[in-house]
Amino acid sequence: MGLLDNKTLLVTGVLTPSSIAYGVADLAQREGARVIVTGYGRLSLVRKVVERLPEPVPVIELDVADEEQLSSLSARVGEHADRIDGVLHAIAFAPQSALGGNFLNTEWPDVATALRVSTYSLVSLATALRPLLAENASIVGLDFDASTAYPGYDWMGVAKAGLESAARYLATYLGPQGTRVNLVAAGPIRTVAASNVPSFDDRRQDWSQRAPLGWDISDSTPVARACVALLSDWFPATTGEIVHVDGGAHAVGN
Repeated sequence: MGLLDNKTLLVTGVLTPSSIAYGVADLAQREGARVIVTGYGRLSLVRKVVERLPEPVPVIELDVADEEQLSSLSARVGEHADRIDGVLHAIAFAPQSALGGNFLNTEWPDVATALRVSTYSLVSLATALRPLLAENASIVGLDFDASTAYPGYDWMGVAKAGLESAARYLATYLGPQGTRVNLVAAGPIRTVAASNVPSFDDRRQDWSQRAPLGWDISDSTPVARACVALLSDWFPATTGEIVHVDGGAHAVGN
């Protein structure tokens, strides 16, 4: 028996085999889930990457800033499944002008892009999929600790703080239908997305020094396991929570 037997999951954010989302999709399949993947931009690349998964998966195009794609998402996913038991939100983006110490000079259009893609998309994705959400469905989002400021992370840090608040409100409003909404705050993992953050190397060194359990930036397995556990039925009364999977670094002062 797998943790996710007879469940169908929608996984966003798969880009390369190093993506945390890929690790979640891989482990979810090994735990018995049927997986549907969304991709943005280079769909041919996403399709090639998911060929490495244990089982074939459908790939659906999704730009969370495109209202037409969001409005048709339920119907397009419905071509492959009659219900969705779990959703992984692994979507984040900020223009380079919103990162790297340019915080005071970033103009609103670029800030708006960061907030729309990295924060509001949690709500828009959940709303778009609501007709398909099964009873006791679980939505899990990938987070990065927003309790402190990290120089260089800038407006993405603000977007993650907004994501944490949005998750609590989403948990409040979707709770009556049985849907749980939780976040996994991961330590820094070496992914394509992380490589675009100018301060990533500094943050990696900080984590390795502070984390009581240590931290391996090349291993997303601990994060994937936490996501799969939250997507399963093993946390039936947990919602609005942020689970830190970072070796304990968030609990230790600088």
